[in-house]
Amino acid sequence: MLFSIITLFPEMFEGIFNHSIIKRAQKEKLIKIKFINLRDFGIGTHRTVDDRPYGGGTGMILRVDVVDKAVQSAKEDDMSGKVVLLDPKGKTYNQKTAENFSKLTHLILICGHYEGYDERIRNFVDEEISVGDYVLSGGEIPAMLIVDSVARLIPDVLKKQNATSLESFSKIGSTRILEYPQYTRPGVYKGKKVPEILLSGDLKKIEEYRLDKAVAITKKRRKDLLKSG
Repeated sequence: MLFSIITLFPEMFEGIFNHSIIKRAQKEKLIKIKFINLRDFGIGTHRTVDDRPYGGGTGMILRVDVVDKAVQSAKEDDMSGKVVLLDPKGKTYNQKTAENFSKLTHLILICGHYEGYDERIRNFVDEEISVGDYVLSGGEIPAMLIVDSVARLIPDVLKKQNATSLESFSKIGSTRILEYPQYTRPGVYKGKKVPEILLSGDLKKIEEYRLDKAVAITKKRRKDLLKSG
């Protein structure tokens, strides 16, 4: 899968994508991450990418013509690429969206900056995504989050089979649940013991226990998930 990230600050991604699972996935050619510097499509000698908003206001707005050129450049690698605008006004990102994205061959992420976008940019994207009800300085951190959450769902990126089958937000039947509680050594710590069932060796009973606990935790903390698909 190809991730194309349109950004003014490609250097921000150097650390996070050069470690652990994402690094291995790139090395094994399970994913490819390409950075498209928005400045390369800027206007004039100074490669201007933004301008003052019509009607006045604070801050600078990213130009529609500059962003559109960057998107068209990204599509040269794969015309079927899905174009996603990272914006606080977008649909809230969740596991279901990550699952849908993981089935694509090309995902194009537009990282905003400054005060925002020229509204006409929305005519050239397929989807608008927000990572939560708060505002960040730019779209780079949301892009990192999306790449990480999508990449781990791509076959063979995680080495263990069923690694995502009962983790938080995984789908069980028609609902989604939070992950069951887990324990490791020591068996007893400050009077708190590991549940005996986990030491029994009975894999069927352990599986049933974990599912029951996962459902109970979800009911207690996130009842809304039990109604989701």
